[in-house]
Amino acid sequence: MSLLLVLALVFTGPLPAAFAQGNNQGRASLNTSVSSTGFDEDEQVNVSVYEQRSPGVVNITSTIVGYDYFRRPFPEGQGTGSGSVLDKQGNILTNYHVVRNANRLEVTLSDQSRYEAQLVGADPLNDLAVIKIDAPAKLLQPIPLANTDGLRVGQKVLAIGNPFGLSLTLTVGVVSALNREIKSEVAGRAIRNMVQTDAAINPGNSGGPLLNRNGELVGVNTMIFSASGASAGIGFAVPVTAVRRVVPDLLAYGQVQRGWLGVAVQPLTPPLSEVLKLPVDRGVLVARVERGSPAAKAGLHGGSRDVALGNLQLTLGGDIITGINGKPIASGEELAQEIEDRKPGDRIQLDVVRGTQASSTATKLQRIAVTLELHPAQ
Repeated sequence: MSLLLVLALVFTGPLPAAFAQGNNQGRASLNTSVSSTGFDEDEQVNVSVYEQRSPGVVNITSTIVGYDYFRRPFPEGQGTGSGSVLDKQGNILTNYHVVRNANRLEVTLSDQSRYEAQLVGADPLNDLAVIKIDAPAKLLQPIPLANTDGLRVGQKVLAIGNPFGLSLTLTVGVVSALNREIKSEVAGRAIRNMVQTDAAINPGNSGGPLLNRNGELVGVNTMIFSASGASAGIGFAVPVTAVRRVVPDLLAYGQVQRGWLGVAVQPLTPPLSEVLKLPVDRGVLVARVERGSPAAKAGLHGGSRDVALGNLQLTLGGDIITGINGKPIASGEELAQEIEDRKPGDRIQLDVVRGTQASSTATKLQRIAVTLELHPAQ
């Protein structure tokens, strides 16, 4: 039986899978006193986290609207995911794949009141999005964000969401691993530093919060490895570090303000370097330089001839980037991370090899353009 990477969403019709996520600042103070007797300490934590944080977890229904021959609208597909209240202003954190391609978004709060939602911003590269509802502040219970450096393997975590449409379901587990790089169809590449957990995550949990024992959000439940589509004890959450980095930009600009260099690169390995008789054996080969890009302004050269080496298609003759600001670069992923972690306008120093000559060149990053797969409300 094959193992699949599944986005945790419940849907009908041809709609992508979906989930949601959480917010806030500072160290949360969780009241672990339980009125009932007979609970052990671990049970008290479970009960307290659920009772105090579930009001901040929402159900998100996304609808794709189609039109018949007479331009009459009809629901072409509908999916449900989860989300976390970020603040009293009605901002809600969820996964991008929960809202992707949706014409209509509806949020159901824990008291079952329903509100139409509007998109505030989205970041496909981390599969995160913020939507907003106009609801009374007294009904909005923000979920606090954990500190960014506190997670450990073996630590207790709790997930609250809406699996299979069953509202506000709690599951409990541990952090199974940290810093996983998991390929995302939504992002079009691997999402970095994901949190792996054995807390049960099922379709409909997508976008919901992964919480620590203090009731603080440590991740946004996003996908699972499964042969059946249901939980197999291997789930992944976008880490709170990404949430803290991304959400302020989404609230301010609607997109994350990332740097852009404007190059297409190919990997350089020691065996490839030996075959091509290159002067260095680590770095990335510059295959193409975008016109008018920061790379072009820095004088970088792209490749000029296409070569096939077995199944490998290469464009050779261009520069080799070996480092940024003195830090060695060994892959295209490392180059992308270094660039995207910087802001537009930041200046960088590139270590470059051209022919047999090594040199450095400086340039100023521009803003990356991101295409969002969204439909306007009808």
